[in-house]
Amino acid sequence: MNGYFYVLTAIDLFVLIFMCILTKLSESLNQKQKRGFFLAFALIAGISVLEVITLAVDGAPPRYRWLNIAANYLGFGLSPAVSVCLAYVLDRQTAVTRWGQAAAWCEGAYLALLALSIPRGRVFSVSAENIYSRGEQFYIYVVVYFAAILYLAVSTLITAREFQNRSRALIYPLMVFVLAETIIQVALPELHVTWLCVTLLSVLYYIYCSEMWNQLDALTGLLNQNSYLNRTVEMRRSGVLVVFDVDDFKQINDRYGHLQGDVCLAEIAGCIKKAYAHCGYCYRVGGDEFCVLMPNGAREAECTQEFLQRLGQRREKIDFLPMVSFGSAAFLGEDVQAVKARADREMYRYKQERKRTAAPGQ
Repeated sequence: MNGYFYVLTAIDLFVLIFMCILTKLSESLNQKQKRGFFLAFALIAGISVLEVITLAVDGAPPRYRWLNIAANYLGFGLSPAVSVCLAYVLDRQTAVTRWGQAAAWCEGAYLALLALSIPRGRVFSVSAENIYSRGEQFYIYVVVYFAAILYLAVSTLITAREFQNRSRALIYPLMVFVLAETIIQVALPELHVTWLCVTLLSVLYYIYCSEMWNQLDALTGLLNQNSYLNRTVEMRRSGVLVVFDVDDFKQINDRYGHLQGDVCLAEIAGCIKKAYAHCGYCYRVGGDEFCVLMPNGAREAECTQEFLQRLGQRREKIDFLPMVSFGSAAFLGEDVQAVKARADREMYRYKQERKRTAAPGQ
């Protein structure tokens, strides 16, 4: 075995240890997400060590044959689990989703199938002389490994919808990278760069997830104020700004408490997102203030109608959910503060008009 491989493995392990420390110190990850990253990094480190073992004992005296078999089994068996762990990280909810549970069961079934294949050397074999070789059904490992990568890619794309696809484009080069690396490794097994590349992928994926989560408002799931300010720089000469204000929100907090006030904000944010996210970017800019940046205002009326319909449906189920006032203004080349001032005037005009015409008790 060439010395370069030991150096690559040492670098690999150093990076993984550093990422574990970074994950532990993170203030933005919940315990479920930390657990997912820890498992992924530990798996990569373990499989990297297993690969060193397989290369060290391959061709050694036959008494090491059992170690060669065990290291190859665990290496091939646990490889798809890395993608499952990274997909597990995506959801901020503490509970494991049904898809996550199904993926875990599939991993368990694959491990059992791989174990059953060992006596006949279907996926891989180790001869009586302790020489490793690929089996006639080695494609089973390749298919399962690619399926795990596909599961991670689809899970990421689905999650990206919650982030209104701001970071969606980043997932494509990541997936192309890992697919290309896997194809090269399958075609040229003597290179032994798979797990260094997977380590790099996991680090990039950590950065990708952090980028997505840093854009979000924790309570409502909308994009946050910092993301809003950055986006407005791109919209000086085109687009529409729609602003929203929750009517009498202070009274909701005073009467029902801040927890119920948070429920109101989350419900209203959900209505905004469902109505406008397919046409623009939805933000919580502070307190009970929301806004939408629409690159094209052609469908503004349609989105507004959908928002009012959804809000009305939620108010039928949540009796303390307040009304929401809104207004809009187009970007005409001035700074965002001027556009927002015009949108605010439209919103207050709408609020006053609605209060004048509202039926008693509404």
